[in-house]
Amino acid sequence: MTAANRGTTSDRRATALLILAILVVTVLDATTGPELHISAFMGIAPLYAALRCSYRHTRLVAAVFVVCLTYVDIFTVPDWAPASRVVGIFGAVLVAVFSLVLCRTRIQREALHARTSLVADTVQRAMLRELPLRAGPVEAYGFYVSAQEGARVGGDIYEAIDTPHGLRLMIGDVQGKGMPAIGAGLEVLASFREAAQYQDSLESVAERMESALTRYHARSVEQGTDERFVTALLMEMRDTATRPRGQVLSCGHIPYYLVRDGTVHERRDGEGGLPLGLGPLSAEPRRAVRVLPEPDDWIVLCTDGVTEARGEDGEFYPLAQRLAGWTGLEPAELARTLRADLESFTGGQLLDDATVLVVRRRTPLTGLAAGASGTELPQLTPGVAPPLS
Repeated sequence: MTAANRGTTSDRRATALLILAILVVTVLDATTGPELHISAFMGIAPLYAALRCSYRHTRLVAAVFVVCLTYVDIFTVPDWAPASRVVGIFGAVLVAVFSLVLCRTRIQREALHARTSLVADTVQRAMLRELPLRAGPVEAYGFYVSAQEGARVGGDIYEAIDTPHGLRLMIGDVQGKGMPAIGAGLEVLASFREAAQYQDSLESVAERMESALTRYHARSVEQGTDERFVTALLMEMRDTATRPRGQVLSCGHIPYYLVRDGTVHERRDGEGGLPLGLGPLSAEPRRAVRVLPEPDDWIVLCTDGVTEARGEDGEFYPLAQRLAGWTGLEPAELARTLRADLESFTGGQLLDDATVLVVRRRTPLTGLAAGASGTELPQLTPGVAPPLS
């Protein structure tokens, strides 16, 4: 059953109950003494219909209300003066007319809200693509939850693009949350989409993103709004004749997680660079770190809205420990499980935008491993994730 059909059925049910209530009150007024004039309360029925039902159903309830109240005023109250009867009938008509006007206004506002929501939803879909993302041989499942009620996007951004330079992936977090952060996020995201296609290195891509944010800041100052920095994690993966290779560059972003052979490793590759928007504060340029993939690896990227989410006891969400128990899940199932667990952990009260991307190759599976020369990861206890820092 479609939403429209469910709405029509619900309207019919509500209309039938309201008419039945009016008829019951009318019968009670007709069978009791004139001193008990309970039909005066029937005006609630058309007013409720105006807030709940369609215009056609509201009109029907209002008509039944006027007819029944007219009958009560004329035939069940014999000691009323004619003027009192006229006032009672006029009051009933007035309530009915007000109910119809109220219903029409509500329907017009709902239609305007639906059109506005459609435009906003289209704009937000253009800004952030729907998950899962697919780019080349890679797919990224996950979720994005805005801390601002009713918003599809806010301060978190992500993208995966298949470019002439290999697969390029980005996740970012704008300072702040909700609607005020969307402008800065859109500038950085649009810059990444363009620069990723034409720039040879991740460092150059980051520079373009920094420049776009600087221009946005200049406009923000003119408009009297605050400047915002953006943390971002950029990744690149290329397939070569020998073995896949890649790079990682962090602009002040939190670590990502590598899952290899059922063990979760917290990776800090490429750290050291300042967030976008703060680059001029350091003389040290951002540097990408070469990484070497291994078969069947996969990675989890997130924003600090996940790792800094707090439970009722004030503890941070233990993402690494949770991942260690779910390494056997498929990416789509892992994303659903993680989201449900995060909402349960926080009681549904996220204080910041939260994004998670579970990234794997479809066939063959390939992930990221640290080390410019292919050095092994440090040995960890199997099945036990390293503690969060």
